[in-house]
Amino acid sequence: MQQRMAGSMAVLAFAICLLIGGLQADNTFTTTVSRALVAMAGTFVVGLILGAVARKMLDENLNDEVKKLKNNEAKTATEDR
Repeated sequence: MQQRMAGSMAVLAFAICLLIGGLQADNTFTTTVSRALVAMAGTFVVGLILGAVARKMLDENLNDEVKKLKNNEAKTATEDR
């Protein structure tokens, strides 16, 4: 999940930088591509961090839900007796 999120964000940042840097700013080809590559690398790192945070958050929420379900099952089992 982390790598997919990071890769998607990096490619999107690269494309946006190419469009903005190339079309609107009238920079040279090498300047545009080098800045887009730097933005892509930075965005990839940020995407990895965000993916790790998202995975941790999901794991914690799922563990809490499993604990709640187990507690509810235990309560209903003792009430049925």
